[in-house]
Amino acid sequence: MRVLAVLFAALAGVLFGLLSVTVRIALRRGDPEVGALVVAAVGFAVSLVVAALGGDFSRFHARDLWPFLLVGLLVPGASQIFFIQSIRLAGAARAGIVIGGAPLGSALLAILFLGEPLRAALAGGTVLVVAGGAALAAERARPAEFRTLGLAAALLCAALFGVRDNLVRAAARDSHPPALLATAVSLLGACVIVFGYLVTVRRAHLRRFYRPALVAFAPSGLTLGLAYTCLVEGLDRGRVTVVAPLNATQSLWSVVIAAAVLGRSELVGRRTLLAGLLVVAGGALVGAAR
Repeated sequence: MRVLAVLFAALAGVLFGLLSVTVRIALRRGDPEVGALVVAAVGFAVSLVVAALGGDFSRFHARDLWPFLLVGLLVPGASQIFFIQSIRLAGAARAGIVIGGAPLGSALLAILFLGEPLRAALAGGTVLVVAGGAALAAERARPAEFRTLGLAAALLCAALFGVRDNLVRAAARDSHPPALLATAVSLLGACVIVFGYLVTVRRAHLRRFYRPALVAFAPSGLTLGLAYTCLVEGLDRGRVTVVAPLNATQSLWSVVIAAAVLGRSELVGRRTLLAGLLVVAGGALVGAAR
């Protein structure tokens, strides 16, 4: 069981890192906001199939699932739009690094609102994440299309992930639905909020952009569904102190995969790599302490 937990957690880190790169590639051909719907919808389909194969439909109560539907409206619902825009504006590697600071925000919110204790590891993790942010800010060479607004969108996305973590923890105190099914319901909530946004704001252009976005972003949706599945399976088989640090490697994987697949367009240098290492170390330290 522990071996499987490590395997699933490590694979989740790789897949979440890969997600940033697949989105970056998809943005060359597809509309970012319509792409957010495609990613959520395909991810929902994948997680639903996995939940069905795991037998989750035979052991749940509908009343236990609605909190996860509401959480899904926020993350990965609203956050999906910010996530894709952050990659469009800042690149896969740099957006992935900033989003990797989410465990720190989650821990700080838990201390403020859930009464979790302040531990020395949190202080150490904070120093490392801040140092990573400073290294990223001190970069001299960046892609020509880089926009600082992308880092702001990534930071907002990380904050939303922190809020999501605490809402899920609070909801889990009162209900314990099957984890894979709860994940699928959260992704359904994401589909609802993104679709509602598009129908309200982009209705006139939705049909024109949907087909190209479906082709372009479907791999990202598949990656998202598999990443969430691996993370949930890891948490189901092992301790958070084991799974969280391995999942936190997603920031480093986004840098490595971006450098390997996207090449010079990302301009990944030593400072970028250092920033990724520091953020991963800080996130892993915070995650292990919780």
